[in-house]
Amino acid sequence: MSDLLSRMRGIEDADVAGKRVLMRADLNVPMKDGNVTDTTRLDRVVPAIRSLSERGAKVIILTHFGRPGGKKVPEMTLEPVAAKLAQQLGKPVRFIADCIGPVAEAGIAALKDGDIAMLENLRFYAGETGNDPEFTAQLAKNGDIYVSDAFSTSHRAHASTEGLAHLLPAYAGPLMMAEITALATALDNPKRPVAAIVGGAKVSSKITVLVNLTKKVDVLIIGGGMANTFMYAKGQAVGKSLCEPDYADTAKEIMATAKAEGCRIMIPEDVVVADEFKPNAKNAVYAADNVPEDGMILDAGPVSVETVEAELENCKTLIWNGPLGAFEMEPFGAATFAVAKKAAELTRAGKLITVGGGGDTVAALNIAGVSEDFTYISTAGGAFLEWMEGKELPGVMALAQG
Repeated sequence: MSDLLSRMRGIEDADVAGKRVLMRADLNVPMKDGNVTDTTRLDRVVPAIRSLSERGAKVIILTHFGRPGGKKVPEMTLEPVAAKLAQQLGKPVRFIADCIGPVAEAGIAALKDGDIAMLENLRFYAGETGNDPEFTAQLAKNGDIYVSDAFSTSHRAHASTEGLAHLLPAYAGPLMMAEITALATALDNPKRPVAAIVGGAKVSSKITVLVNLTKKVDVLIIGGGMANTFMYAKGQAVGKSLCEPDYADTAKEIMATAKAEGCRIMIPEDVVVADEFKPNAKNAVYAADNVPEDGMILDAGPVSVETVEAELENCKTLIWNGPLGAFEMEPFGAATFAVAKKAAELTRAGKLITVGGGGDTVAALNIAGVSEDFTYISTAGGAFLEWMEGKELPGVMALAQG
């Protein structure tokens, strides 16, 4: 991925004055009762929008919201998102009630240099997700320059993420550049030793990630429900815990691949076992090979946490995707939060490069209060995972062609 950076143009290289700049952002933000409940994604694009506006561009924001399935669904309008973005920017954002056709063209024609507008939800048209050439051409009619600042949607070859890059002069926005730089630093050309923490519920959803990481990292730390399947594969009883017995052979294959690649796999040595899956359920710590038949593993234990913390002391780079336990329920986030705080401490001391990504990971790091201390936090979900799988991302590759 690092060689892609040299083939991309950043917006600082673009002459944008007086130009219509179609900027693809990912503003698929959480909403409740017509109000934006988390402004993280808006805040992240504010600097780029402000910079383009101050340089005299007519900034036209393209984004999607939800899954309207190619139909105009009134409750999935972007109007409240445009209003919230205007608040965050401290300047007007004109909402244009369509993304192609006469309404879009008239709205864009009325823009003056430095003005900012947001077009209506791209996914109101099936041509967006279908990467339809005609729909893409209609979008392109409304711009002179294309900027993609939406790494989190770049794993999808959609009209606004991939198609437009072939029809207009294409540039990568600062978020796109930062994301690719961070990911390349962590996995493609890292400071070694490299550790990866991969957690979450199911091995089945992250097989390709795990296989790819065994070839890239020195230590692979497996947590969450996934770890139960690895313990089961080693012949350990896991009681009533979340487990995928059908993937035991897959887990064995991953362990064999790791051994052949010189990658150490770490799974919990001790675990926190509860009677039931609910907050503050009665619980106790057991050795990982001594889980009671009626018990349910909901977190890694204190010895496991100490072992992981000691491992991080010896590492130079950490990639993190997925929690170590059921962190959303008290007190089963203890392992995740303790390791997060240790990683943050090492990052602050300049001893560790830390890159975290994925929805649950971001949520857990936020709860632990360490997001600001990590080297980079990726808000991308699917794109972050596909990068960890070693896949080429169409939206990134399209920018590298230009």
